[in-house]
Amino acid sequence: MVRREDIEEYLEYLSLYEKDDREITNDERGKARKLSALRSLYKYFFTSELIKTNAPSLVSPPKIHQKEIIRLEPDEVANLLDMVEEGEKLTANQLRFHHKTKYRDVAILTLMLGTGIRVSELVGLDLNNIDFNTNGILIRRKGGKEATVYFGEEVYTALTDYLEIRNKIIPEPGHENALFLSLQNKRLCVRSVENLVKKYASNLTNIKKITPHKLRSTYGTSLYRETGDIYLVADVLGHKDVNTTKKHYAAIEDDRRRSAANIVKLRENSET
Repeated sequence: MVRREDIEEYLEYLSLYEKDDREITNDERGKARKLSALRSLYKYFFTSELIKTNAPSLVSPPKIHQKEIIRLEPDEVANLLDMVEEGEKLTANQLRFHHKTKYRDVAILTLMLGTGIRVSELVGLDLNNIDFNTNGILIRRKGGKEATVYFGEEVYTALTDYLEIRNKIIPEPGHENALFLSLQNKRLCVRSVENLVKKYASNLTNIKKITPHKLRSTYGTSLYRETGDIYLVADVLGHKDVNTTKKHYAAIEDDRRRSAANIVKLRENSET
């Protein structure tokens, strides 16, 4: 008969074990998923009266610790964009194509850092999705819902500079409307943007492991620090539930609460 202690030992074993000469580890999320699977299996057996006890139901799932948000600091953002513009530290092979992609890459990174849109939303952009009269971009969110996000002066400049180049390119059939094109003159895919970000970020000294999602986190963090409005951040980032936003930016929210401790003065300091 399987006991609660057996399940607890199994979860502990999952922390580090060997399989096919490989070391395999599981964090809290991995253990929680496996416990959930056990619970579902044992619940079926228990409700079918095939077993008399349901040991997994007696074990509490591991406490999930929120991952620290990885984001770029303002100086790191500036260094990253400078890298793209100047092409410093790129390999000889990368420099062969840099003059062809520089304005496109600057526009992509500036747009992501300046609006917080998802990489899937970025690669789905068409030329007619940009309205320079309102500085708005029409994007398609998860689930197919359309929304308009607005951009500032730096994004405006990066986009207009790129469009001067883009308008001279003849796209491949079927890709005529795509905003961002590859060197093959086809719509960029998500993997291409991921590789693009990785290429530039890896050439910076002491840079964090940066992905397109980390650029989104950078924007969300900056917006929250500047406004203190978690509901605005949730709306701009397209989170359906503000609690999702609060969960991701809990550390910053806690810093703001701590700063409140010394704002309200109960008595003026008197001179002796």
